[in-house]
Amino acid sequence: MVGVLNFLVAILLALVPSAPPSGPPGTPPPSTPSASTPSPSVPPPNAPPPSTPPLVAAAAVCVLSCDTLDPSQAKQETFPVPERQINGRRLVLHVSDRDGMAWGSVDNGVTGDSVWLDRSWDGGASWEGLLGRASIPGSWTGTRTLMYNVTDPVSHRRGLIRACGDAAAVTCTDWIYPTVCDVLCDRTSAGQASGDVQPVPPTTLYGRVIRLHTDANAMAWASIEAGGPGDEVWLDRSWDSGASWPGGSSLGRTATPAGASSVRTTMFATRDPRGRHYGGAVRACGREAAHQEGSCTAWARPVPTRARAAADALLYSYDPSTAWWPTSWWNSATTLTAVMDSGIRDYDWVIARTFDVNRGRFAAGQRSTDPIEGDFISRSIDDSAWWGLAWVAAYDRTGDQRYLAMATTIATYVHQYWDTRTCGGGVWWDRERTYKNAVTNGQYLRLTASIHRRTPGDSLWLQRARTAADWYLNSGLINSSGLVNDGLTGDCRNNGQTVWTYNQGLGIGGLVEVWRATGDTRYLNTAKRLADSAIASPVLTRGGVLTESCDVGANSCDDNQKQFKGIFVRFLNDLAKATNSAAYQRFARQQSDSVWANDRDALNRIGQRWAGGTPNQVDWRTQASGLNAVIG
Repeated sequence: MVGVLNFLVAILLALVPSAPPSGPPGTPPPSTPSASTPSPSVPPPNAPPPSTPPLVAAAAVCVLSCDTLDPSQAKQETFPVPERQINGRRLVLHVSDRDGMAWGSVDNGVTGDSVWLDRSWDGGASWEGLLGRASIPGSWTGTRTLMYNVTDPVSHRRGLIRACGDAAAVTCTDWIYPTVCDVLCDRTSAGQASGDVQPVPPTTLYGRVIRLHTDANAMAWASIEAGGPGDEVWLDRSWDSGASWPGGSSLGRTATPAGASSVRTTMFATRDPRGRHYGGAVRACGREAAHQEGSCTAWARPVPTRARAAADALLYSYDPSTAWWPTSWWNSATTLTAVMDSGIRDYDWVIARTFDVNRGRFAAGQRSTDPIEGDFISRSIDDSAWWGLAWVAAYDRTGDQRYLAMATTIATYVHQYWDTRTCGGGVWWDRERTYKNAVTNGQYLRLTASIHRRTPGDSLWLQRARTAADWYLNSGLINSSGLVNDGLTGDCRNNGQTVWTYNQGLGIGGLVEVWRATGDTRYLNTAKRLADSAIASPVLTRGGVLTESCDVGANSCDDNQKQFKGIFVRFLNDLAKATNSAAYQRFARQQSDSVWANDRDALNRIGQRWAGGTPNQVDWRTQASGLNAVIG
């Protein structure tokens, strides 16, 4: 009977919020004004927390795997918190950081003893209870739960997990990972900051000045100045761009001591690599001692470096469960390439994850409007080639031969659409052989030459690269102004259609790689001509900043066009390295400077119009393009 009563208690505990976590309560719920205006409802330090609805049912969470994975499939087993004893039974929480999952076990028990997990999304204030509950059967002396995800980067929820058991009493382990650690951990002294950047303007309240500070390690702290004893300052931290901050309110809350006029908090991390949370946002908040109103700065993300800041904001949109950037197939390939180009090792896990999950078959509508037929191949030849170029970059990044093998498989597929019967050569854009265009043939140049240069003893891909480059130079794709039009007419003439930056960039990148493969300066000279024309022409550059035709006036760019400029800059940077040209380096730096000054918000989100202005568009595609611009 006691066991039954304890189990009922456990159920009630799962449905009712716990006592608040230690420390002062936080700022108001998300509906409260969050930028530099006084808030009438910031609670005093000892006020009870706002009512939190109990979490009754747990929706399945999928990250690298979905909830309820069997522990036999765990890639790792660690024990980050002490085990607990329940009337002689051992209650243990097991964690695999490599999987991002945990499970619980009970041992030295008897029939009917049980174990389960609790998972909290608000720092332990409330939780989903009885996850994976298992009871010891028959003649056994122990059992374990299934595995559950500790956190949920897909939905931008940072989680905590603990193991609980019932063996004539109910006991739980500590929650795992309440402290966020990156380069440094939460509550590190601000005296250890690596620099001091204030990413947003301070806010004021009754003469007090409240500032948000960040450093080169993406740590953040808050300060209050020009005040008096009893004034308070704290940080709020959000994993969903400031939409909410469960478990992240009132961090480091500190009061100004007697005899002082200012004080600062300790530092808190804005990235959680263990939980695969990137691009956490923070704001500084404070209150004057004699009033209950509070005021907060705008939300911001730190800027360790331009590339790091842009990449963190980009990884915010990556879905580690489906392993791509929903919902654009070829754009995900170029976005993955941009992430690799950033050189940030923290993101290398994304390479293998994207490869492993997406190399299979997908029905139309799952990844693209076309079916994906395996090995990243579809009827869209250019979509396939983007993935081929991504896996070349992955091979360069990791040295893993499977990526080069996949790039070669894709290149072999693309080569099937090289056709000398029309226009004397060139690759068709689609399986139906309807159009020979600049993008597919620029990709083919880069891909064939890249595979040759990475395949010892190769002569086949070298010959194909040389043939393709000679055809490209004589195809008519390059007009008399040195700009690349979109494609060829049915009778093999330049069609005069829109000059896009990515076609210009692919011509540059393809010809540079063929030059590396052959040593023939004709190809390098043409690449330089294409770069010079793009920089000088008002068709692609205005006021020294790359500008698509869809960037002008009231126009807007479609999801494909949003990434074009970044592709150009990627290959221009490659040409700059090949030639050591100060002019190309200067132009690339000008793009970076303009993006950073004119086309970025406090959360480091980059828009479509690199020179700024409205209307502007902002999503992960524009972010990936902007990342290319700031990599340098």
